[in-house]
Amino acid sequence: MSAVKGIIFDKDGTLFDFAATWEAWAEAFLLRACNGDRTRATQVGAVIGFDLQSRSFSRDSIVIAGTAGEVATALAPQFPEMTKPALLAMLNEEAEKAPQAEAVPLVPLLTALRDRGLRLGVATNDAHAPALAHLTGAGVASYFDFIAGFDSGHGGKPAPGQLLAFCAATGLHPQAVVMVGDSTHDLHAGRAAGMRTVAVLTGLAEAETLASFADVVLADIGQLPDWLDTLA
Repeated sequence: MSAVKGIIFDKDGTLFDFAATWEAWAEAFLLRACNGDRTRATQVGAVIGFDLQSRSFSRDSIVIAGTAGEVATALAPQFPEMTKPALLAMLNEEAEKAPQAEAVPLVPLLTALRDRGLRLGVATNDAHAPALAHLTGAGVASYFDFIAGFDSGHGGKPAPGQLLAFCAATGLHPQAVVMVGDSTHDLHAGRAAGMRTVAVLTGLAEAETLASFADVVLADIGQLPDWLDTLA
């Protein structure tokens, strides 16, 4: 295998803790969309695998790995009075406001990775606007050479389009890039692109679910530097 020259990260569940971010988003969105009616919000939440009472997602929730567009499609029958673009806009507005809990302190980690000469990117099934808002809010957008959402023109994961676009933007061969993510969608995309794959456990998937599709399973992205050292 080629020496690692680039890393492309998933965002939610990888750079940021999934539960801390998206449980708050789901509650805020559902209550807004249902005009504060908690009974109806609970019913609608079940459609996307979210339990409003416990503020938790099921492990098969479409929100975990699906695109924002797929979430909007799943919710559309619940809101026949809204167009899908309007529903998607509401989803994205609430996503931009969602609190972000860094999986590990991002600035020192990304600084260390850049100091190794690595090119860095983000490939998320979130929309580009909230993704950029989250990264900017954390003060790390400038560390990335490439940021793509599902609506950036490269498709969404598990297809490899975003990852190959990162390679095109940086001039790196896929074999010199590592895809890091917390879901099988991330890992399938990495494998399809011809990249090494690293799974992290800061999302909702368990190690046993991810291990078959990853070169290594790490507790979180903070362990990346030590893993990279083992490849030297």
